[in-house]
Amino acid sequence: MIAVSILTAVAGVWLVGFTVLSAIRTVVLPRAVSTVITRTVFLTVRRLFGLLTFAVRTYETRDRVLALYAPVSLVLLPLVWLALIMIGFTFLFWATSFGSPLESLAASGSSVTTLGSTPIDGFVHRLLSFSEAGIGLLVIALLITYLPTLYSDFSRRETQVILLEVRAGSPPAAVELLQRAQRIRGLSQLGDVFGEWETWFAELEQSHTAFPALTFFRSTQPERSWITAAGTVLDAAALHASTLDVPREARADLCIRAGYIALRRIASFYGAEFDWNPQANDPIALSRTEFDQAYEALAAGAVPVKPDRDTAWNDFSGWRVNYDTPLLYLSELVTAPYAPWTADRSPVTHKPIRVSKWGWRRQPSVRR
Repeated sequence: MIAVSILTAVAGVWLVGFTVLSAIRTVVLPRAVSTVITRTVFLTVRRLFGLLTFAVRTYETRDRVLALYAPVSLVLLPLVWLALIMIGFTFLFWATSFGSPLESLAASGSSVTTLGSTPIDGFVHRLLSFSEAGIGLLVIALLITYLPTLYSDFSRRETQVILLEVRAGSPPAAVELLQRAQRIRGLSQLGDVFGEWETWFAELEQSHTAFPALTFFRSTQPERSWITAAGTVLDAAALHASTLDVPREARADLCIRAGYIALRRIASFYGAEFDWNPQANDPIALSRTEFDQAYEALAAGAVPVKPDRDTAWNDFSGWRVNYDTPLLYLSELVTAPYAPWTADRSPVTHKPIRVSKWGWRRQPSVRR
């Protein structure tokens, strides 16, 4: 009997410690760390939402349902933490001869909720009760401090996404961004835009690896998405660097590098498999025909383009290969709205994309 009590007490201490560590690593630790509890909660909720959207045919309806996925998961997460802490202390109450398992559960529940509905006497049991109440309050306090930071990062992310609609239309398109810049004689000012987005990508990497739940927070409008905005800007920068017959703009190159580093780090957290050092001639999901159509559209819009189309294509492909797979992987992962060259195709890789690790594959988008 003594051996059973000792093993039960050890199990209780381990469960409580494991849960508190999960909360700290999820909320406090400023880096991408996947814990078993957090991952299980998000995966379980995602599969439930997958069932809800399985038969949905319109993107707008699917978007309204999926908009609740991340908030619901975040609300459930502290409840799961508190439930595991309550179970762990139930083991400790029972191991210290508080009473039957049900009585120990009642004492633990009374302590973690700070209701005091169950009388607790004795130094050891009161110490356990106070400890559990303190840990429970700590978990709630962590969540309270976590949410404002989360929504502050979300707000900063979405500001640039909203502003992009002015420059690139809705859905956003790289060709449209360059054409509009030419129409307002702002082509020479795009360096400032790429500089702003370089900073945006740096902040994106920091926030979406420190707080991975942000990846699944959807924009306020169904046609907007952080990942399609990222793809549009990267493609525009790649076209600017490879195809436009304008002076070299270093900020476009730096924007691409900041972008593919950020997308790779975020995608790798979710298990994406891709080449970290791709070759310039590796295949991309964009065809030469699509590039030619974009080239002709730019020329028709009076955007200066380089006369050697073959070289332009090779240069563009050499830029795009750096972010092609992680961009399309994340687009499928978050069920992004339609956007040309981003959410209208699947990745081209030599290895399978394991979207199923975090949920379902995106249903084919329909252009609206």
